[in-house]
Amino acid sequence: MTALLSVGAAIALLSAWGKLTRWQHMKEVLTDPLGTDHSGMAATDYLNAFVGLVQSTTMLATAVVFIVWFHRVRCNAEVFRPDGFSQSAGWAIGGWFVPIANLYFPYRTARETWDASSQYAPDGSYRAVSGAPVVAWWLACVTGWFLDGLASYKDGKAVGAAAVRDASSLGAVADLVIVVAAVLAVLFVRKLTALQGVKAAQGPNAAV
Repeated sequence: MTALLSVGAAIALLSAWGKLTRWQHMKEVLTDPLGTDHSGMAATDYLNAFVGLVQSTTMLATAVVFIVWFHRVRCNAEVFRPDGFSQSAGWAIGGWFVPIANLYFPYRTARETWDASSQYAPDGSYRAVSGAPVVAWWLACVTGWFLDGLASYKDGKAVGAAAVRDASSLGAVADLVIVVAAVLAVLFVRKLTALQGVKAAQGPNAAV
């Protein structure tokens, strides 16, 4: 899981570099149309197309593996705290595929799983555990999805150097946000897995 996320982050970083290179080409064209060397533009376009294909394939594979893992940790958490969930475990999968609702359902499942996987205080009382890793990961994901979709739309409609330049810059920003989301996803996966491991080994209450 973390290996796939790390590879995805590396590919998104390469994609951002390719789009920034295209942005630079377009900037030069707008500044000096006759004096610009166009020889590297075709190579940049081919690179961006290839990286885009690899990125899409990697993201699909990562999504499948992540959702399988997400469902598993959701089921594990229900063993720890059966009354800690507002929806059935099936929504750990289905929640990703419902339009509009998929902007919130996966986060709710993640947060409830996080809370259920956290130990109580040593005396058995409730102990609040910061959900900042969950919130940061989800905000980065949603922002990355939105920017990537908008950049793809603008790129498809782009006519002329100025429009291509703007679409390239937005696409680069989207890729960089995706890198951040992947890094935060790695932290989320590792921390949640660790929480469940500790609770399974030590029991529901934290050690004194």
